[in-house]
Amino acid sequence: MSSSPLKNRVKSKIRVGILGCGAIGSRIAKSIKAQCDDRALLTALFDINPAKSENLQKHLSPKNVVKKSYAELLGSCDLVVEAVNAPDTRQLVRQALLAKKDVLVMSVGKFIEGGSIFELAQKQGVRVLIPSGAIAGVDALKAVSQQRIDRITLTTRKPIYGFADNAFVQQKRINLSQITRETVLFEGNVREAVKCFPQNINVAATIALASHSKDKLRIRIATSPEFKVNSHEIEVSGEFGRLVTRTENVVCPDNPKTSLLAVLSAVRALKEYFQGVKIGT
Repeated sequence: MSSSPLKNRVKSKIRVGILGCGAIGSRIAKSIKAQCDDRALLTALFDINPAKSENLQKHLSPKNVVKKSYAELLGSCDLVVEAVNAPDTRQLVRQALLAKKDVLVMSVGKFIEGGSIFELAQKQGVRVLIPSGAIAGVDALKAVSQQRIDRITLTTRKPIYGFADNAFVQQKRINLSQITRETVLFEGNVREAVKCFPQNINVAATIALASHSKDKLRIRIATSPEFKVNSHEIEVSGEFGRLVTRTENVVCPDNPKTSLLAVLSAVRALKEYFQGVKIGT
């Protein structure tokens, strides 16, 4: 039975494939090359839009790593970095696990009901890596989940331009250009939040998975012309006491719908992953 790179696989470098070569995938790819070159090798890029993967390859070495299909990518790497946030993201990750590849998931919102994915990973002897994303306190959430949690609230505030082209905003006929003060765009449960704001609220899914309390999690999303950063405020109360965290994140320069911290946390998770790999010749 094949095992994951963290389970006695001996390689000089871990081969990494990037699935989705947009703003986030490109930043992660460049960071791997710049910061993890001693332990990782980018061997595969694939995007449904070939121009994106071709453009990314121009900024990387080695060359000739663009793949013509997802199947070809899976055959060329040990670890898949998922950065697509597409309707079929769950199926794409499932394909990688069936191929006995470890996967770093960026589209965490797609896995709010992720039990079967994690069970498949365990069965296949591979790992699903979920970075902490654009929030602080994930380790504390995991710790307090061992006791009763009564309530969790997440209040997310983002600049107006971060919600441009959002289908939910358009459906509700919210005119972003007419907003002059803090305005709540959404208030509801985590399932509704990740469905209505798939590119804005992956942190909600991260909180739900870390706390094992998605049914007690309430989400509030607001915007204002005065907001210049993406902020996430979490409040948790329960048997353990009370926990409050707040992050104020610079937006990702290439993608205003997400925070730069989300990319940084992914790179940190990869570094820790690579450090656990036994390097050999």
